[in-house]
Amino acid sequence: MSPSKLLGIPECFSAHGGQVDHLIDVVHWFMIALFVGWTLFFLFCLFRFWHRRNAKASYEGVKNHISSHIEVGVVIIEAVLLLGFAFPLWADRVDDWDHVREQNPLRVRVVGWQFGWTYHYAGADGKFGRIDPHLISGNNELGIDFNDPNAADDFTSPILKLPVDKPAVLNVTSKDVIHNYSLIPMRIQQDAIPGKEIPMWFTPVKTLETYVVCGQLCGEGHGNMIGSMEVMPVKAFDKWFDGQTESALKAHQASAAPKAEK
Repeated sequence: MSPSKLLGIPECFSAHGGQVDHLIDVVHWFMIALFVGWTLFFLFCLFRFWHRRNAKASYEGVKNHISSHIEVGVVIIEAVLLLGFAFPLWADRVDDWDHVREQNPLRVRVVGWQFGWTYHYAGADGKFGRIDPHLISGNNELGIDFNDPNAADDFTSPILKLPVDKPAVLNVTSKDVIHNYSLIPMRIQQDAIPGKEIPMWFTPVKTLETYVVCGQLCGEGHGNMIGSMEVMPVKAFDKWFDGQTESALKAHQASAAPKAEK
């Protein structure tokens, strides 16, 4: 039986999510045991030290050390959770990075702003164009330098679209304040910090359409900072990706033509 599922945790859609769910379940069982134990102790104290049964106060205090032994046991269990579950899960994610890079993952820049998300794709060449904050405008919200040859096929999207069963690396950053990019069905999240691009990676294993939320209080519109993510079949994603890349190239060529005539 899974306590987290009974409490309504969403279905897992990532390759590594099962490990996260297992750790969550172990923690829940531990907290249930603590809750039951301390509740029974509380009820015992209510009965044992009821004023009608103990009219005269005792100033000698507790003479045994059962509570100390219980506290030591709790510390040991917490150490097991940390050393036996959390650290190995973290180490596994770190070790997987080299394996992920060998699989030619899809890379997407995720840019947070008050109060939404914008996604920057590198296009068919797989190379992101240079970013210059001074170029940010109404028509270029991320400040992409389209004079950089690598930016010729770059495009942006208000929805994160990914192919199923292929590793994805998201470089998470922010334009203004600290946000947190949280993908609950993928069991992963990462702070979005201005001036830094922090990678996070996962492999979607099922198609879905879901919401993306900000997990860090970022202003009065924080509660409405909800984005969208769609995991698509590979063929459908390739068709969408190729179409976006082609449109970006045509737009770049059209904007470059008047400059060449001058």
